[in-house]
Amino acid sequence: MKKINFIIYLALGLTVLTACNKQLNTAPTNAVPGDLLFQNVTNLSTLLQGTWSSMMDDFYGDVYSNPGYRTIGLVSDAMGDDVAVIPTKYGFKTTYTFTQMYDKTQFRNGAFWGELYKIINNMNIIIAHVDHVDGDSAARSALKGQALALRANIYLQLASFYQFSYQKDPQAKAVPIYTLPTSDTTVGHPRATLQQVYQLIISDLQQAVTLLQGYSRPAKWLIDQNVANGLLARAYLNTGQWTLAAQAAVAARQGYTLMTPTEYRSGFNSIDNEEWIWGHPEIPTQNGGSYTFNFLDVTYNQGYYSFMADPHFMELFADGDIRKSLFYWDGDPGLEGYLAYGKIRFGSIPNQTGDLVLMRASEDYLIQAEGDARANDLNDAVIALNALRTARTAPLYDPTGQTQQNLIDTILVERRKELWGEGFSLSDIIRLQQPVIRKPYTDGAGNPIQVTVTTPDGTTKTVPAKYHTSLRFPDGTPFVANSPYYLFAIPQSEEQANPNLYK
Repeated sequence: MKKINFIIYLALGLTVLTACNKQLNTAPTNAVPGDLLFQNVTNLSTLLQGTWSSMMDDFYGDVYSNPGYRTIGLVSDAMGDDVAVIPTKYGFKTTYTFTQMYDKTQFRNGAFWGELYKIINNMNIIIAHVDHVDGDSAARSALKGQALALRANIYLQLASFYQFSYQKDPQAKAVPIYTLPTSDTTVGHPRATLQQVYQLIISDLQQAVTLLQGYSRPAKWLIDQNVANGLLARAYLNTGQWTLAAQAAVAARQGYTLMTPTEYRSGFNSIDNEEWIWGHPEIPTQNGGSYTFNFLDVTYNQGYYSFMADPHFMELFADGDIRKSLFYWDGDPGLEGYLAYGKIRFGSIPNQTGDLVLMRASEDYLIQAEGDARANDLNDAVIALNALRTARTAPLYDPTGQTQQNLIDTILVERRKELWGEGFSLSDIIRLQQPVIRKPYTDGAGNPIQVTVTTPDGTTKTVPAKYHTSLRFPDGTPFVANSPYYLFAIPQSEEQANPNLYK
């Protein structure tokens, strides 16, 4: 391979980005030149910090529609069931219609691939050197544990979107594995199987859990044992290791409480939220990741506000559920009849920065519930599910007369309801081998259902409800399970640079 396009920050001449974040070290990390990087654990840790800052706040491919790592979650939700993207808005129309991620020549595919493998390579540099640098052994263990966990998280993203479900075929070829630092002369690796990728993911995370024992992080962007267990719970869930998934999820949420109804209504924009296990803090001078709110927050009319809700999604919520109170029919000009969902609030923040959530305790209640239910531990599954429903003022699940499959189906719907807008839609569709489901919002005669909206001047009127505009694949065929349209394409640039990719 003549050149690997995903190399970043080689050992010699290394510089890393300035990290001036309210929970990041405000000392400039580019003060450590490459020849000093490996002298001690403090210097080496600047590579983790710089990588994290770049990962979360750089616009991938230098375009505003790719505001950092959370863009992957935006794409996942745009390609799912419950987000009705406004087709005239900027950023995600082509992902919503399944024409972009399927195309290996599209800029977004190349940007995702390049950035993810840059992160992997930086973590490989840390892992390769951390045992040999000077410094406190506890600090070395914490740094190595975080590097292993972050590498595992990136491979988990690659495994989730670049191949079908592990439970469909663990021997299916997915993506190349690199565990050592690469250079311009590194020979490109062929794609590994899903089984090989998940073996690495789980091994990395198991090591991380051990290495992070006793580590007390100073900020929530850093990975501690809770975060490592949460990632392990995701990996076990993807691979069908149900009991282990439930156990890891319980470990991940230890010390975290579910937010109150009032806190839920306040929005998903503060890392101080007691339910957040992992997140990224933003400040005005380093806030590229906050740009994601311009698509998600439909209450912020200075943004692109393109992620409206499918009306059928609102029907999943029972009356009295605090989450249902966040829906309203938009009456603003140009948006009349769209269903707005005010879960994500951003515009009310004076400095227009919003912290980014990466893991919440509610997800781990749901992983525990699903893992226990699939392992036929139905009582514990119901307890976990109802703990979440109690916090959301939703009716409790009554298992009387219900089957195991009914409980599983209920938990999966609860995942959709609770995690909307947080990036799990498409990855769950792939994981569960389900088709995308998008339906017209019409009456029995095929006419759009009429809804009442309030206009900016306070008057009300009746308008046709807006719903999904993309109801089939680009070739006109209906949505089906395990469609290649769901997978992210390996970019053409990688195919050209790596002659071993398909060997």
